[in-house]
Amino acid sequence: METLREQYQKEVVPALMKKFQYKSVMQVPKLEKIVINIGLGDIKDNPKSLDNAINDLTAITGQKPVITKAKKSIAAFKLREGANVGCKVTLRQGKMYDFAYKLFNVALPRVRDFRGLSKNSFDGKGNYSLGIKEQLIFPEIEYDKIDKTRGMDIIFVTTANSDEEAKELLNLLGMPFRN
Repeated sequence: METLREQYQKEVVPALMKKFQYKSVMQVPKLEKIVINIGLGDIKDNPKSLDNAINDLTAITGQKPVITKAKKSIAAFKLREGANVGCKVTLRQGKMYDFAYKLFNVALPRVRDFRGLSKNSFDGKGNYSLGIKEQLIFPEIEYDKIDKTRGMDIIFVTTANSDEEAKELLNLLGMPFRN
């Protein structure tokens, strides 16, 4: 079984070079990093939720998350500058491709009534964002051991210059887009 990285080298690069008429292999867009973020709104009421979110993210990605802090105080949210508000992981190279493979082929098919991902979540610069409502779709998370279902944001950062190039790249890598 070949990895997603090997598939990129063998199949994706030649297909993109042919479709977009690149003159050099260096022009071909590639996946730069994947950022997974969990925001915690209930951290004021339940300080232990940060530890649980960190444990979940570590189990899913195989990498220790960084704690994110509030950039400024917002009185309406009872939020102070510098307070912990969530955690995030940035995956690159091998772990990035492993996570992408697991997301496309194991986790997303486990979502109930899954018909594919929206093609409209590109940011105009070739990056794709998707939100997941619960962490239970990942096989590493045991249903009995979670205290609360948490959602997460997953951002695919590419070197593509346009959304069309990024869409084709992610499609060739196996991202299940809606028809």
